[in-house]
Amino acid sequence: MTARFLSTVAALAVTATTASADYSLTILHTNDFHARFEPISKYDSPCSAEDNDAGECFGGSARLVTTINDARARSNNSILVDGGDQFQGSLFYTYYKGKLAAEMMNKMAYDAMTVGNHEFDDGPEVLRGFVETVDFPVLMSNADFSNEPLIADVIQKSVVIERGGEKLGLIGLTPEDTAELASPGPNITFTDPAEAVQAEVDRLTEMGVNKIIVLSHSGYEVDQAVAAATTGVDVIVGGHSNTLLSNTQDRAVGPYPTMVGDTAIVQAYAYGKFLGELNVTFNDEGVITEAVGEPLINDGEVVEDQTTKDRIAEMAQPLDEIRNKVVAETAEPIEGDRAVCRVQECAMGNLVADAMLARVAEQGVTIAIANSGGLRSSIDAGEVTMGEVLTVLPFQNTLSTFQIKGQGVIDALENGVSQVEEVKGRFPQVAGLKFKWDPSVAPNEGRVTEVMVKEGDTFVPIDPEKTYSVVTNNYVRNGGDGYSMFSTDGMNAYDFGPDLADVTAEYLAEQGPYTPYIDGRISQ
Repeated sequence: MTARFLSTVAALAVTATTASADYSLTILHTNDFHARFEPISKYDSPCSAEDNDAGECFGGSARLVTTINDARARSNNSILVDGGDQFQGSLFYTYYKGKLAAEMMNKMAYDAMTVGNHEFDDGPEVLRGFVETVDFPVLMSNADFSNEPLIADVIQKSVVIERGGEKLGLIGLTPEDTAELASPGPNITFTDPAEAVQAEVDRLTEMGVNKIIVLSHSGYEVDQAVAAATTGVDVIVGGHSNTLLSNTQDRAVGPYPTMVGDTAIVQAYAYGKFLGELNVTFNDEGVITEAVGEPLINDGEVVEDQTTKDRIAEMAQPLDEIRNKVVAETAEPIEGDRAVCRVQECAMGNLVADAMLARVAEQGVTIAIANSGGLRSSIDAGEVTMGEVLTVLPFQNTLSTFQIKGQGVIDALENGVSQVEEVKGRFPQVAGLKFKWDPSVAPNEGRVTEVMVKEGDTFVPIDPEKTYSVVTNNYVRNGGDGYSMFSTDGMNAYDFGPDLADVTAEYLAEQGPYTPYIDGRISQ
Protein backbone atom coordinates (compact mmCIF):
# COMPACT_ATOMS: atom_id res chain seq x y z
CA MET A 1 0.00 0.00 0.00
CA THR A 2 2.74 2.45 0.97
CA ALA A 3 4.76 1.75 -2.16
CA ARG A 4 1.73 2.40 -4.36
CA PHE A 5 0.98 5.67 -2.61
CA LEU A 6 4.61 6.80 -2.87
CA SER A 7 4.80 5.93 -6.56
CA THR A 8 1.61 7.88 -7.21
CA VAL A 9 2.94 10.92 -5.38
CA ALA A 10 6.30 10.65 -7.16
CA ALA A 11 4.65 10.45 -10.57
CA LEU A 12 2.59 13.54 -9.84
CA ALA A 13 5.68 15.41 -8.68
CA VAL A 14 7.49 14.61 -11.92
CA THR A 15 4.65 15.41 -14.32
CA ALA A 16 2.96 18.34 -12.64
CA THR A 17 3.72 21.76 -14.03
CA THR A 18 2.00 23.48 -11.12
CA ALA A 19 1.75 22.51 -7.49
CA SER A 20 -1.04 20.03 -6.90
CA ALA A 21 -3.62 20.88 -4.27
CA ASP A 22 -4.14 17.82 -2.10
CA TYR A 23 -7.45 17.49 -0.30
CA SER A 24 -7.51 15.94 3.16
CA LEU A 25 -10.63 14.57 4.84
CA THR A 26 -11.25 12.85 8.16
CA ILE A 27 -14.03 10.27 7.95
CA LEU A 28 -15.53 9.58 11.38
CA HIS A 29 -17.84 6.61 11.39
CA THR A 30 -19.98 4.24 13.45
CA ASN A 31 -22.00 1.14 12.58
CA ASP A 32 -24.36 -1.33 14.23
CA PHE A 33 -25.06 0.89 17.25
CA HIS A 34 -28.19 -1.13 18.07
CA ALA A 35 -29.74 1.29 20.57
CA ARG A 36 -26.84 1.03 23.04
CA PHE A 37 -27.42 4.53 24.39
CA GLU A 38 -26.14 3.55 27.81
CA PRO A 39 -22.66 2.16 28.54
CA ILE A 40 -22.01 -1.53 27.97
CA SER A 41 -19.78 -4.11 29.62
CA LYS A 42 -16.91 -5.97 27.99
CA TYR A 43 -19.52 -8.59 27.09
CA ASP A 44 -21.57 -5.95 25.19
CA SER A 45 -24.33 -6.33 27.79
CA PRO A 46 -25.69 -3.66 30.16
CA CYS A 47 -23.13 -2.15 32.54
CA SER A 48 -24.08 -1.03 36.04
CA ALA A 49 -23.72 2.56 37.20
CA GLU A 50 -21.18 1.40 39.79
CA ASP A 51 -19.00 -0.30 37.18
CA ASN A 52 -19.35 2.71 34.91
CA ASP A 53 -18.21 5.05 37.66
CA ALA A 54 -15.26 2.70 38.23
CA GLY A 55 -14.21 3.10 34.60
CA GLU A 56 -15.02 -0.48 33.62
CA CYS A 57 -17.61 0.25 30.93
CA PHE A 58 -17.50 1.13 27.25
CA GLY A 59 -19.54 3.14 24.81
CA GLY A 60 -22.83 4.89 25.43
CA SER A 61 -24.00 8.05 23.72
CA ALA A 62 -22.42 10.34 26.32
CA ARG A 63 -18.95 8.92 25.64
CA LEU A 64 -19.53 8.93 21.90
CA VAL A 65 -20.34 12.64 21.97
CA THR A 66 -17.01 13.36 23.67
CA THR A 67 -15.01 11.17 21.30
CA ILE A 68 -16.65 12.74 18.24
CA ASN A 69 -16.05 16.27 19.51
CA ASP A 70 -12.40 15.50 20.25
CA ALA A 71 -11.89 13.93 16.82
CA ARG A 72 -13.48 16.90 15.07
CA ALA A 73 -11.20 19.25 16.99
CA ARG A 74 -8.14 17.39 15.64
CA SER A 75 -9.27 17.83 12.04
CA ASN A 76 -10.06 20.94 10.08
CA ASN A 77 -12.16 18.96 7.62
CA SER A 78 -14.32 16.01 8.68
CA ILE A 79 -17.58 14.16 8.11
CA LEU A 80 -19.50 11.83 10.42
CA VAL A 81 -21.37 8.89 8.85
CA ASP A 82 -23.06 5.68 9.96
CA GLY A 83 -23.06 2.20 8.41
CA GLY A 84 -26.60 1.26 9.47
CA ASP A 85 -28.46 -0.66 12.19
CA GLN A 86 -29.12 2.12 14.64
CA PHE A 87 -32.39 0.30 15.41
CA GLN A 88 -33.03 -2.68 17.70
CA GLY A 89 -30.99 -4.08 20.56
CA SER A 90 -32.22 -2.65 23.85
CA LEU A 91 -35.37 -1.61 25.67
CA PHE A 92 -34.77 1.93 24.41
CA TYR A 93 -35.70 0.77 20.92
CA THR A 94 -38.57 -1.40 22.13
CA TYR A 95 -40.06 1.61 23.93
CA TYR A 96 -39.09 4.56 21.71
CA LYS A 97 -38.55 2.88 18.31
CA GLY A 98 -36.40 5.28 16.25
CA LYS A 99 -37.17 8.44 18.22
CA LEU A 100 -34.15 8.44 20.54
CA ALA A 101 -31.77 7.32 17.79
CA ALA A 102 -32.86 10.29 15.69
CA GLU A 103 -32.43 12.69 18.61
CA MET A 104 -28.93 11.46 19.43
CA MET A 105 -27.75 11.36 15.82
CA ASN A 106 -29.00 14.90 15.30
CA LYS A 107 -27.17 15.98 18.45
CA MET A 108 -23.95 14.44 17.13
CA ALA A 109 -24.54 16.09 13.73
CA TYR A 110 -24.21 13.09 11.45
CA ASP A 111 -23.84 13.87 7.76
CA ALA A 112 -25.45 10.69 6.39
CA MET A 113 -26.25 7.05 7.11
CA THR A 114 -27.25 3.98 5.16
CA VAL A 115 -30.29 1.84 5.85
CA GLY A 116 -29.45 -1.32 7.80
CA ASN A 117 -31.65 -4.39 7.74
CA HIS A 118 -32.81 -3.73 11.31
CA GLU A 119 -34.15 -0.35 10.23
CA PHE A 120 -36.92 -2.47 8.65
CA ASP A 121 -37.69 -4.53 11.77
CA ASP A 122 -40.97 -2.70 12.31
CA GLY A 123 -41.69 -2.12 8.65
CA PRO A 124 -41.39 0.93 6.40
CA GLU A 125 -43.67 3.04 8.60
CA VAL A 126 -41.27 3.26 11.56
CA LEU A 127 -38.35 3.85 9.20
CA ARG A 128 -40.20 6.73 7.58
CA GLY A 129 -40.80 8.37 10.95
CA PHE A 130 -37.08 8.16 11.67
CA VAL A 131 -36.04 9.53 8.26
CA GLU A 132 -38.45 12.45 8.59
CA THR A 133 -36.98 13.32 11.99
CA VAL A 134 -33.24 13.26 11.26
CA ASP A 135 -31.34 16.26 9.88
CA PHE A 136 -29.29 14.29 7.35
CA PRO A 137 -29.89 12.06 4.30
CA VAL A 138 -30.62 8.34 4.70
CA LEU A 139 -29.38 6.30 1.76
CA MET A 140 -30.09 2.96 0.04
CA SER A 141 -28.98 2.37 -3.56
CA ASN A 142 -29.51 -1.36 -4.08
CA ALA A 143 -33.27 -1.49 -3.80
CA ASP A 144 -36.27 -0.54 -5.88
CA PHE A 145 -38.49 1.19 -3.35
CA SER A 146 -40.47 3.27 -5.84
CA ASN A 147 -43.59 1.19 -5.13
CA GLU A 148 -43.39 1.70 -1.37
CA PRO A 149 -45.09 5.06 -0.73
CA LEU A 150 -43.93 5.19 2.89
CA ILE A 151 -40.28 5.66 1.91
CA ALA A 152 -40.24 6.38 -1.84
CA ASP A 153 -40.04 10.12 -1.28
CA VAL A 154 -37.75 10.23 1.76
CA ILE A 155 -34.84 7.87 1.03
CA GLN A 156 -32.19 8.54 -1.63
CA LYS A 157 -29.83 6.21 -3.45
CA SER A 158 -26.95 8.67 -3.11
CA VAL A 159 -26.28 12.28 -2.19
CA VAL A 160 -23.65 14.93 -2.84
CA ILE A 161 -22.43 17.02 0.08
CA GLU A 162 -19.81 19.76 0.17
CA ARG A 163 -17.02 19.78 2.69
CA GLY A 164 -13.86 21.87 2.69
CA GLY A 165 -14.64 23.30 -0.73
CA GLU A 166 -14.97 19.89 -2.41
CA LYS A 167 -17.93 17.72 -3.42
CA LEU A 168 -18.26 14.28 -1.84
CA GLY A 169 -20.54 11.61 -3.27
CA LEU A 170 -22.12 9.32 -0.68
CA ILE A 171 -23.86 6.06 -1.68
CA GLY A 172 -25.90 3.74 0.57
CA LEU A 173 -26.00 -0.07 0.57
CA THR A 174 -28.34 -2.46 2.40
CA PRO A 175 -28.08 -6.28 2.63
CA GLU A 176 -29.38 -7.93 -0.51
CA ASP A 177 -31.18 -10.49 1.68
CA THR A 178 -32.97 -7.90 3.84
CA ALA A 179 -36.32 -9.45 2.91
CA GLU A 180 -35.18 -12.58 4.80
CA LEU A 181 -33.65 -10.65 7.69
CA ALA A 182 -36.33 -8.09 8.54
CA SER A 183 -39.81 -6.87 7.55
CA PRO A 184 -39.47 -4.47 4.60
CA GLY A 185 -42.82 -5.56 3.20
CA PRO A 186 -43.76 -6.72 -0.31
CA ASN A 187 -43.19 -3.42 -2.13
CA ILE A 188 -39.38 -3.26 -1.96
CA THR A 189 -37.05 -5.34 -4.14
CA PHE A 190 -33.39 -5.59 -3.14
CA THR A 191 -30.74 -5.87 -5.84
CA ASP A 192 -27.08 -6.70 -6.43
CA PRO A 193 -24.83 -4.33 -4.44
CA ALA A 194 -21.97 -3.99 -6.94
CA GLU A 195 -24.29 -3.17 -9.84
CA ALA A 196 -26.15 -0.60 -7.77
CA VAL A 197 -22.95 1.06 -6.58
CA GLN A 198 -21.46 1.24 -10.06
CA ALA A 199 -24.63 2.84 -11.42
CA GLU A 200 -24.48 5.56 -8.77
CA VAL A 201 -20.72 6.04 -9.21
CA ASP A 202 -21.23 6.56 -12.94
CA ARG A 203 -24.01 9.06 -12.30
CA LEU A 204 -21.98 10.99 -9.73
CA THR A 205 -18.92 11.00 -11.96
CA GLU A 206 -20.95 12.53 -14.77
CA MET A 207 -21.86 15.30 -12.30
CA GLY A 208 -18.16 16.02 -11.78
CA VAL A 209 -17.85 14.28 -8.39
CA ASN A 210 -14.58 12.34 -8.09
CA LYS A 211 -14.46 11.57 -4.36
CA ILE A 212 -16.93 8.78 -3.61
CA ILE A 213 -17.70 7.08 -0.30
CA VAL A 214 -20.02 4.08 0.03
CA LEU A 215 -21.86 3.59 3.31
CA SER A 216 -22.38 -0.15 3.24
CA HIS A 217 -24.45 -2.25 5.61
CA SER A 218 -23.43 -5.38 3.76
CA GLY A 219 -20.62 -7.05 5.71
CA TYR A 220 -16.84 -7.15 5.37
CA GLU A 221 -16.79 -9.93 2.75
CA VAL A 222 -19.37 -8.22 0.53
CA ASP A 223 -17.55 -4.90 0.87
CA GLN A 224 -14.35 -6.45 -0.43
CA ALA A 225 -16.25 -8.03 -3.32
CA VAL A 226 -17.92 -4.70 -4.17
CA ALA A 227 -14.56 -2.94 -4.10
CA ALA A 228 -13.10 -5.51 -6.48
CA ALA A 229 -16.09 -5.42 -8.86
CA THR A 230 -16.45 -1.65 -9.19
CA THR A 231 -14.42 1.34 -10.31
CA GLY A 232 -14.40 4.81 -8.86
CA VAL A 233 -15.14 3.94 -5.22
CA ASP A 234 -12.60 5.56 -2.90
CA VAL A 235 -13.81 4.49 0.56
CA ILE A 236 -16.29 1.93 1.86
CA VAL A 237 -17.54 2.53 5.39
CA GLY A 238 -18.90 -0.85 6.42
CA GLY A 239 -21.35 -2.43 8.83
CA HIS A 240 -23.58 -5.49 9.31
CA SER A 241 -20.83 -8.02 10.13
CA ASN A 242 -19.76 -6.12 13.30
CA THR A 243 -16.17 -6.42 12.10
CA LEU A 244 -13.32 -4.87 14.02
CA LEU A 245 -10.67 -3.63 11.61
CA SER A 246 -7.58 -2.38 13.41
CA ASN A 247 -3.81 -2.22 13.31
CA THR A 248 -3.46 -2.50 17.09
CA GLN A 249 -6.39 -4.48 18.55
CA ASP A 250 -5.79 -8.21 19.14
CA ARG A 251 -9.28 -9.21 17.96
CA ALA A 252 -9.05 -7.37 14.65
CA VAL A 253 -10.21 -9.33 11.61
CA GLY A 254 -8.14 -7.26 9.20
CA PRO A 255 -6.13 -4.04 8.84
CA TYR A 256 -7.62 -0.56 9.11
CA PRO A 257 -8.11 0.36 6.37
CA THR A 258 -8.27 -2.83 4.31
CA MET A 259 -7.18 -1.93 0.79
CA VAL A 260 -8.75 -3.61 -2.23
CA GLY A 261 -7.17 -2.01 -5.26
CA ASP A 262 -7.56 1.73 -4.76
CA THR A 263 -10.49 1.37 -2.34
CA ALA A 264 -10.07 1.78 1.43
CA ILE A 265 -12.49 -0.34 3.50
CA VAL A 266 -13.18 0.44 7.16
CA GLN A 267 -15.52 -0.84 9.87
CA ALA A 268 -15.56 -0.18 13.64
CA TYR A 269 -17.07 -3.24 15.38
CA ALA A 270 -20.45 -2.29 16.92
CA TYR A 271 -22.50 -0.89 19.83
CA GLY A 272 -20.60 2.42 20.02
CA LYS A 273 -17.56 0.70 21.52
CA PHE A 274 -15.37 2.40 18.90
CA LEU A 275 -15.46 5.50 16.72
CA GLY A 276 -13.73 4.95 13.40
CA GLU A 277 -11.29 7.69 12.35
CA LEU A 278 -9.92 7.44 8.81
CA ASN A 279 -7.71 10.23 7.46
CA VAL A 280 -7.72 10.29 3.66
CA THR A 281 -5.74 12.47 1.26
CA PHE A 282 -6.86 12.86 -2.37
CA ASN A 283 -4.96 14.40 -5.28
CA ASP A 284 -6.55 16.70 -7.88
CA GLU A 285 -7.93 13.73 -9.82
CA GLY A 286 -9.70 12.38 -6.75
CA VAL A 287 -7.25 9.49 -6.33
CA ILE A 288 -6.34 8.50 -2.78
CA THR A 289 -2.65 9.14 -2.06
CA GLU A 290 -2.87 8.25 1.62
CA ALA A 291 -5.39 6.49 3.88
CA VAL A 292 -4.45 5.99 7.52
CA GLY A 293 -6.28 5.74 10.79
CA GLU A 294 -7.50 3.55 13.62
CA PRO A 295 -10.77 3.00 15.52
CA LEU A 296 -10.84 5.02 18.75
CA ILE A 297 -11.97 2.94 21.73
CA ASN A 298 -14.68 4.49 23.88
CA ASP A 299 -13.49 3.04 27.17
CA GLY A 300 -13.68 4.25 30.75
CA GLU A 301 -11.01 6.86 30.19
CA VAL A 302 -13.34 8.84 27.93
CA VAL A 303 -15.23 11.44 29.97
CA GLU A 304 -18.96 11.29 29.35
CA ASP A 305 -20.72 14.40 28.11
CA GLN A 306 -22.89 15.35 31.08
CA THR A 307 -25.78 16.86 29.12
CA THR A 308 -26.09 13.72 27.02
CA LYS A 309 -25.76 11.48 30.08
CA ASP A 310 -28.57 13.38 31.82
CA ARG A 311 -30.83 13.11 28.76
CA ILE A 312 -30.30 9.36 28.45
CA ALA A 313 -31.03 8.96 32.17
CA GLU A 314 -34.26 10.91 31.70
CA MET A 315 -35.31 8.71 28.79
CA ALA A 316 -34.42 5.58 30.78
CA GLN A 317 -36.83 6.29 33.62
CA PRO A 318 -39.87 4.53 32.09
CA LEU A 319 -37.69 1.47 31.44
CA ASP A 320 -36.08 1.10 34.84
CA GLU A 321 -38.79 -0.87 36.61
CA ILE A 322 -38.76 -3.52 33.89
CA ARG A 323 -35.06 -3.90 33.34
CA ASN A 324 -33.79 -3.55 36.90
CA LYS A 325 -35.86 -6.47 38.15
CA VAL A 326 -33.53 -9.31 39.14
CA VAL A 327 -34.93 -12.49 37.61
CA ALA A 328 -32.14 -15.07 38.05
CA GLU A 329 -28.53 -15.72 38.92
CA THR A 330 -25.72 -17.26 36.90
CA ALA A 331 -22.58 -18.81 38.35
CA GLU A 332 -20.41 -17.84 35.38
CA PRO A 333 -20.61 -15.53 32.36
CA ILE A 334 -22.85 -16.88 29.59
CA GLU A 335 -21.06 -16.59 26.24
CA GLY A 336 -23.28 -14.98 23.62
CA ASP A 337 -20.70 -13.28 21.40
CA ARG A 338 -21.80 -13.35 17.78
CA ALA A 339 -18.28 -14.33 16.69
CA VAL A 340 -18.78 -17.58 18.63
CA CYS A 341 -22.51 -18.29 18.41
CA ARG A 342 -22.71 -17.76 14.63
CA VAL A 343 -20.12 -20.44 13.85
CA GLN A 344 -20.41 -23.10 16.58
CA GLU A 345 -22.26 -24.32 19.64
CA CYS A 346 -22.25 -21.66 22.35
CA ALA A 347 -23.44 -21.45 25.94
CA MET A 348 -26.07 -18.79 25.22
CA GLY A 349 -27.43 -20.84 22.34
CA ASN A 350 -27.75 -23.88 24.58
CA LEU A 351 -29.51 -21.85 27.26
CA VAL A 352 -32.07 -20.37 24.88
CA ALA A 353 -32.70 -23.62 22.99
CA ASP A 354 -33.01 -25.56 26.25
CA ALA A 355 -35.43 -22.96 27.59
CA MET A 356 -37.58 -23.13 24.46
CA LEU A 357 -37.75 -26.90 24.53
CA ALA A 358 -38.45 -27.11 28.27
CA ARG A 359 -41.38 -24.71 27.88
CA VAL A 360 -43.23 -26.85 25.31
CA ALA A 361 -41.95 -30.38 26.07
CA GLU A 362 -45.27 -31.34 27.63
CA GLN A 363 -46.89 -30.64 24.25
CA GLY A 364 -44.83 -33.45 22.74
CA VAL A 365 -42.24 -31.15 21.19
CA THR A 366 -38.83 -32.83 21.02
CA ILE A 367 -36.62 -30.47 18.95
CA ALA A 368 -35.69 -26.82 19.40
CA ILE A 369 -33.88 -24.73 16.77
CA ALA A 370 -32.87 -21.13 17.46
CA ASN A 371 -31.15 -18.77 15.01
CA SER A 372 -27.94 -17.31 16.39
CA GLY A 373 -28.83 -13.95 14.87
CA GLY A 374 -31.49 -13.68 17.56
CA LEU A 375 -28.83 -13.77 20.29
CA ARG A 376 -27.49 -10.26 20.70
CA SER A 377 -25.28 -10.27 23.79
CA SER A 378 -23.53 -12.20 26.55
CA ILE A 379 -24.51 -12.09 30.23
CA ASP A 380 -21.91 -11.63 32.95
CA ALA A 381 -21.77 -13.62 36.18
CA GLY A 382 -23.96 -12.89 39.19
CA GLU A 383 -27.46 -11.48 39.33
CA VAL A 384 -29.32 -11.43 36.03
CA THR A 385 -31.79 -8.63 35.42
CA MET A 386 -34.65 -8.63 32.98
CA GLY A 387 -32.83 -5.84 31.18
CA GLU A 388 -29.91 -8.18 30.53
CA VAL A 389 -32.21 -10.89 29.20
CA LEU A 390 -33.92 -8.37 26.92
CA THR A 391 -30.55 -7.21 25.63
CA VAL A 392 -29.80 -10.81 24.62
CA LEU A 393 -33.29 -11.32 23.16
CA PRO A 394 -34.61 -7.88 22.14
CA PHE A 395 -36.83 -8.78 19.20
CA GLN A 396 -40.08 -9.60 21.01
CA ASN A 397 -40.18 -12.94 19.21
CA THR A 398 -42.72 -15.50 20.35
CA LEU A 399 -42.38 -19.27 20.58
CA SER A 400 -43.65 -21.06 17.48
CA THR A 401 -44.45 -24.75 17.39
CA PHE A 402 -45.08 -26.87 14.31
CA GLN A 403 -44.57 -30.30 12.82
CA ILE A 404 -42.24 -31.20 9.98
CA LYS A 405 -40.70 -34.29 8.40
CA GLY A 406 -37.20 -35.30 9.45
CA GLN A 407 -35.94 -34.27 6.02
CA GLY A 408 -37.20 -30.77 6.70
CA VAL A 409 -35.15 -30.68 9.90
CA ILE A 410 -32.07 -31.83 7.96
CA ASP A 411 -32.72 -29.16 5.31
CA ALA A 412 -33.07 -26.54 8.06
CA LEU A 413 -29.73 -27.47 9.58
CA GLU A 414 -28.15 -27.43 6.12
CA ASN A 415 -29.45 -23.89 5.67
CA GLY A 416 -28.15 -23.00 9.11
CA VAL A 417 -24.54 -23.90 8.29
CA SER A 418 -24.64 -22.54 4.73
CA GLN A 419 -23.20 -19.11 5.49
CA VAL A 420 -20.76 -19.76 8.31
CA GLU A 421 -17.92 -18.17 6.33
CA GLU A 422 -19.86 -14.91 6.38
CA VAL A 423 -20.73 -15.29 10.10
CA LYS A 424 -24.42 -14.99 9.31
CA GLY A 425 -27.15 -15.19 11.91
CA ARG A 426 -28.83 -18.28 10.48
CA PHE A 427 -26.39 -20.62 12.26
CA PRO A 428 -28.60 -22.98 14.37
CA GLN A 429 -28.38 -23.45 18.10
CA VAL A 430 -30.29 -26.58 19.04
CA ALA A 431 -31.77 -28.74 21.78
CA GLY A 432 -33.18 -32.26 21.59
CA LEU A 433 -30.82 -33.17 18.76
CA LYS A 434 -27.15 -33.38 17.87
CA PHE A 435 -25.60 -32.81 14.48
CA LYS A 436 -22.22 -32.92 12.76
CA TRP A 437 -21.23 -30.79 9.81
CA ASP A 438 -18.27 -30.55 7.48
CA PRO A 439 -17.11 -27.02 6.52
CA SER A 440 -15.04 -28.43 3.63
CA VAL A 441 -18.26 -29.33 1.78
CA ALA A 442 -19.82 -26.62 -0.38
CA PRO A 443 -22.82 -24.82 1.15
CA ASN A 444 -26.14 -26.63 0.63
CA GLU A 445 -24.33 -29.64 -0.83
CA GLY A 446 -24.39 -31.91 2.20
CA ARG A 447 -22.45 -30.08 4.87
CA VAL A 448 -24.61 -31.74 7.53
CA THR A 449 -23.20 -35.26 7.79
CA GLU A 450 -25.12 -36.63 10.78
CA VAL A 451 -28.27 -35.76 12.72
CA MET A 452 -29.25 -37.56 15.91
CA VAL A 453 -32.53 -36.89 17.74
CA LYS A 454 -33.26 -37.60 21.36
CA GLU A 455 -35.77 -40.36 22.08
CA GLY A 456 -36.13 -40.96 25.80
CA ASP A 457 -32.65 -40.91 27.28
CA THR A 458 -30.81 -41.88 24.10
CA PHE A 459 -29.99 -40.32 20.73
CA VAL A 460 -30.96 -42.13 17.53
CA PRO A 461 -30.48 -41.22 13.84
CA ILE A 462 -33.15 -38.90 12.52
CA ASP A 463 -35.72 -40.51 10.22
CA PRO A 464 -36.25 -38.34 7.11
CA GLU A 465 -39.79 -39.68 6.71
CA LYS A 466 -40.89 -39.37 10.32
CA THR A 467 -42.84 -36.32 11.50
CA TYR A 468 -41.27 -34.40 14.39
CA SER A 469 -42.63 -31.63 16.59
CA VAL A 470 -40.35 -28.59 16.64
CA VAL A 471 -40.17 -25.28 18.47
CA THR A 472 -38.46 -22.16 17.16
CA ASN A 473 -39.33 -18.45 17.19
CA ASN A 474 -41.98 -16.86 15.01
CA TYR A 475 -39.41 -15.05 12.85
CA VAL A 476 -37.64 -18.29 11.88
CA ARG A 477 -40.88 -20.29 11.57
CA ASN A 478 -42.11 -17.80 8.99
CA GLY A 479 -38.99 -18.22 6.85
CA GLY A 480 -36.58 -15.72 8.38
CA ASP A 481 -32.81 -16.29 8.00
CA GLY A 482 -33.41 -18.62 5.07
CA TYR A 483 -35.55 -21.15 6.95
CA SER A 484 -38.17 -21.18 4.18
CA MET A 485 -38.78 -24.92 4.69
CA PHE A 486 -40.43 -24.17 8.02
CA SER A 487 -42.89 -21.87 6.29
CA THR A 488 -43.58 -24.07 3.27
CA ASP A 489 -43.30 -27.58 4.74
CA GLY A 490 -44.28 -27.01 8.36
CA MET A 491 -47.64 -28.31 9.51
CA ASN A 492 -50.03 -27.32 12.31
CA ALA A 493 -48.04 -24.19 13.07
CA TYR A 494 -48.83 -22.01 16.06
CA ASP A 495 -46.84 -18.76 16.09
CA PHE A 496 -48.33 -17.04 19.11
CA GLY A 497 -46.63 -18.61 22.10
CA PRO A 498 -45.06 -16.67 24.98
CA ASP A 499 -42.31 -14.10 24.45
CA LEU A 500 -38.91 -15.76 24.07
CA ALA A 501 -37.28 -13.37 26.53
CA ASP A 502 -39.89 -14.21 29.19
CA VAL A 503 -39.44 -17.93 28.55
CA THR A 504 -35.67 -17.65 28.93
CA ALA A 505 -35.91 -15.54 32.09
CA GLU A 506 -38.32 -18.00 33.71
CA TYR A 507 -36.13 -20.96 32.77
CA LEU A 508 -33.07 -19.24 34.23
CA ALA A 509 -34.95 -18.55 37.44
CA GLU A 510 -35.98 -22.19 37.77
CA GLN A 511 -32.38 -23.38 37.59
CA GLY A 512 -31.20 -21.58 40.73
CA PRO A 513 -27.66 -20.29 40.12
CA TYR A 514 -27.33 -21.30 36.47
CA THR A 515 -24.07 -22.81 35.25
CA PRO A 516 -23.58 -22.29 31.50
CA TYR A 517 -22.24 -25.19 29.48
CA ILE A 518 -21.57 -26.71 26.10
CA ASP A 519 -21.91 -30.46 25.59
CA GLY A 520 -20.89 -31.22 22.02
CA ARG A 521 -24.38 -31.15 20.52
CA ILE A 522 -22.88 -29.39 17.47
CA SER A 523 -19.60 -30.76 16.14
CA GLN A 524 -17.45 -30.97 13.02
